[in-house]
Amino acid sequence: MTSVSTWFGRIAILATLLTVLPAAHADKKTSSFFPNEDDTFLALRDAARRNDAAKATEFAARLSNYAIPSYVDYYRLRAHMVSASSSEIRNFLDRYNGSAIADRLRNDWLHDLGTQQDWTTFDEQYPLFVLNDDIQVKCFALVSRAVKGQNVAAEARTLLLAPRDYGNGCAVLISTLLSYGQFDTDDLWTQIRLAAETHSIEPAQRIAALLDIPGNQIAHAIDMPAVTLLRGLKSGRAEHEMFLIALGRSAKASHEKAAKLLNNASNKLTVQEQALGWAQIALAASFQLAPEALGYWYKTHGAPLSYEGHQWKVRTALRNGDWPLVKSAIEAMPAPLANEPAWIYWLGRALLAEGKQEDAKKLWASIADKTNFYGQLALEEMGQKITIPKAGLPLTTAEIGPMASKPGFMRALKFFTLNLRFEGTREWNWELRKMTEREHLAAAEFARQNNILDRMVYTSDKTKTEFDFTQRFPSPFRDRMIAATQKIGIDMAWAYGLIRQESRFLLNARSQVGASGLMQLMPATAKYVAKKIGMGNIHQNQVNDTDTNILLGTNYLSMVLNDLDGSQALATAAYNAGPGRPRAWRLTLPRPVEGAIFAESIPFTETRGYVKNVLSNATYYAALFENKPQSLKARLGTVSPKGSSDGTSDLP
Repeated sequence: MTSVSTWFGRIAILATLLTVLPAAHADKKTSSFFPNEDDTFLALRDAARRNDAAKATEFAARLSNYAIPSYVDYYRLRAHMVSASSSEIRNFLDRYNGSAIADRLRNDWLHDLGTQQDWTTFDEQYPLFVLNDDIQVKCFALVSRAVKGQNVAAEARTLLLAPRDYGNGCAVLISTLLSYGQFDTDDLWTQIRLAAETHSIEPAQRIAALLDIPGNQIAHAIDMPAVTLLRGLKSGRAEHEMFLIALGRSAKASHEKAAKLLNNASNKLTVQEQALGWAQIALAASFQLAPEALGYWYKTHGAPLSYEGHQWKVRTALRNGDWPLVKSAIEAMPAPLANEPAWIYWLGRALLAEGKQEDAKKLWASIADKTNFYGQLALEEMGQKITIPKAGLPLTTAEIGPMASKPGFMRALKFFTLNLRFEGTREWNWELRKMTEREHLAAAEFARQNNILDRMVYTSDKTKTEFDFTQRFPSPFRDRMIAATQKIGIDMAWAYGLIRQESRFLLNARSQVGASGLMQLMPATAKYVAKKIGMGNIHQNQVNDTDTNILLGTNYLSMVLNDLDGSQALATAAYNAGPGRPRAWRLTLPRPVEGAIFAESIPFTETRGYVKNVLSNATYYAALFENKPQSLKARLGTVSPKGSSDGTSDLP
């Protein structure tokens, strides 16, 4: 139940909003189709997304006094961006200088300027793009420098790692660098192989065209590898490269058959090409957690690997306890990848296996201050347990009060009332850029007062020297969670760790696949659990009820935990990916492994991150609830190749 003080706080915030911004309902000019200004604003947003300039102009005209005028002007302008004059765009940027939406428009404009190759205006505007988080714009920026004679090849190779995200900007960069002699054939084939790894056919075809290779040939190698392989291995680099790509793609169906084909063709391939072929097969086999993967990786010496290849080489070595390979594979990684906390931690473990304890401790010390999975593990390797950092001085009303008048927060609150979380989150995060750590804590408390717990967690998570872990790890509905978890005997810290990852405490959270509520239950799972615990048939709207969601979610956690031998690592994976998958994954283990190795080698990217985050969260929650040091390693436990219930459960 919401406290009286919280309600008074919300009323005060609303009053401030109405005084700071123009009244949202003043001078209404809406048609019968849109009975209020909020509906008209949403219609304007949709029209802008469809590039329907006429409708956008019509709807914007009805919103002359709307609460968020900058977005009215943005959507009106965005709807006819292609035909907008430079002066019209500059007027908007000047009028709303320093705002999140001005930076968004500058992002849009830079796209257009790059496409038009207006490098004079692009170079003027690019340094003003604050977020600079758009890979296409970054690609256009390198194009601009390249045409001026600067060598940007090394920067381009570091940037061009995910062909699915390239769009027109990065396609132009690749062709430009080729024409200026900064990229060569090797670079183009590297990019095509990257595209093939992620089944990105269109980017591969665009790059192949630069090599005068018909688009259907590269598409067949990626999408229908059997067609390419049936042609046999012909002479010429292009034929060899497409053969190797097709081998890698076919290995997804059968790495054994792909390995046999590569062995049969080895006399026609160079040593480097053979290594490249084994790298393609090794990666496919690694995703399948195949026991042969380790042997394949040992045949890849000298082959250029993608970021995924580098990481799966290490993961395969970890699963097999091959610490020398763990060490050499991490040391061969590109610096940006090797400097990630995961690989710093595992390199430390490899050094420890060599007896180099002091060198290992130096590595762990460099990440032990990070409040994440590998920071916690590093802390434990150094002989310490996970505790809650000492809180700073209590926040005062004088510190929290000014947050209510921050323009970005006001716009965010308005967007949240419209259920426009993307826009609201963008405005909230933009406002945080200007703040000190102390102000971050005050902003997080302001979010708590307004029951925007996802923003509270995000905002408080950003501090590095002063902390409030009650903001980072909130526990709303505590009485209901205690009752639900105690009744079935599961760890409440684990349940809260899962909710923090699943929904960030948004009651109306709904995933793209249909999961809903605090504990993000799928409809089929909710119905299954309801029947099992005697609730009978339930409707989907009941699943979003907080009490029902907690009851069903905690019971499902208990079911998967019991089904998977009490392992929180396995049960957490099951909650995200379904129980069948972790049961299958464990069966591929060559030996019992520590839970951290199991988590690191989960073949689903989402589930891999999910398990790490949930169990890291749970460890901090346990430290908060129990007020004593905790062990993440103990929570992870050990995962064995086979469990008591493998193949016998009907859990969804």
